[in-house]
Amino acid sequence: MKIETLAVHAGHTVDPATGAVSLPIHLSTTFERDAEGTYSRGFMYTRNNNPNRQALEQGISALEGGAGAAAFASGTGASMSIFQALAPGDYVLAHVDAYYGTSRLLREIFQRWGLDISFVDMSDLHAVEKALGPKTKLAWMETPSNPLLKIVDLAAVAKIIHAAGAICVCDNTWAPTIQRPFDLGADLVLHSTTKYFGGHCDVLGGIVVSKVEDDFFQRIRTIQYEGGAVPSPFDCWLILRGMRTLPWRMRGHSENAMRIADFLSGHRKVSRVHYPGLKLHPGHEIAAKQMSTFGGMLSFEVKDGRDAAMSVAAKTKIITRATSLGGVESLIEHRASIEGAGTTSPEGLLRLSIGLENAEDLIEDLDQALA
Repeated sequence: MKIETLAVHAGHTVDPATGAVSLPIHLSTTFERDAEGTYSRGFMYTRNNNPNRQALEQGISALEGGAGAAAFASGTGASMSIFQALAPGDYVLAHVDAYYGTSRLLREIFQRWGLDISFVDMSDLHAVEKALGPKTKLAWMETPSNPLLKIVDLAAVAKIIHAAGAICVCDNTWAPTIQRPFDLGADLVLHSTTKYFGGHCDVLGGIVVSKVEDDFFQRIRTIQYEGGAVPSPFDCWLILRGMRTLPWRMRGHSENAMRIADFLSGHRKVSRVHYPGLKLHPGHEIAAKQMSTFGGMLSFEVKDGRDAAMSVAAKTKIITRATSLGGVESLIEHRASIEGAGTTSPEGLLRLSIGLENAEDLIEDLDQALA
């Protein structure tokens, strides 16, 4: 099946009890045992499993082309499960321009826990090779990266990491359906399903999809159950519903973002635009090879620095000043002030999550804010 058909049908079945086309929400936390004490219907306790979570995991796994998936209550919870599946002393390579929450998680929790961590620019293959160590267990890739939209050559990095006997993880939150990490060598794919899968800024979630059902993924499943950071049945239902329109929404986000990137590139008050769809972007050729379109996220730098950037964000009328991304409404934020001390984001940089409004309206809004 093509991706649009798969998105509509994966994880969905007609309810055998009622004939309902839309999956019922199973709010029960516990399920009846059989007379002999077994659970022949497959469910015992919602922390262990739930019909809605099972449908979500099966649906997203099918969409990504994986063998299995484990859903969590947030994207950070999903990320944490991967690092918890490692052992103290294991060596992790992480993209230097990854989501700030992931970098903070590694620095503030897992370095203290005993992981050996190096942050490297994974868009530089030589830097990746140089950073490898004898205890390398996992490489954390993110492309396009947050917030500078650097492009990682997934196939090339995966080849280097696999030669070292390590696991490749790709955070694909910014590129669902338009980038296929398993086809390019990734072993695990992570999504913050809060973002494009949910698609409406009204649900929190995360998921880890595995290419194969191996021991490492079973460890993640064990952490999911024993740690208990699982999504509610209603949250699972909302995310699975959002998935049904995901391919079409990603096209709309991408088309709008391309038009806005072109506009900003020619604006006299903008010094730089970070968007891989632009031919002058250093990762454009790789992005064009491994993505079907370039996504709905971009960032740009205002010429006069922090104060000018904050002024632009304060003046938008359609675009909302808010954290997060992937919803139908456009959002803008000044990343350096959000990330605080230690940020690597330029002080004049604004990140845009381009929504599904009319592109001309968004361009007019940015033009008046910049003026």
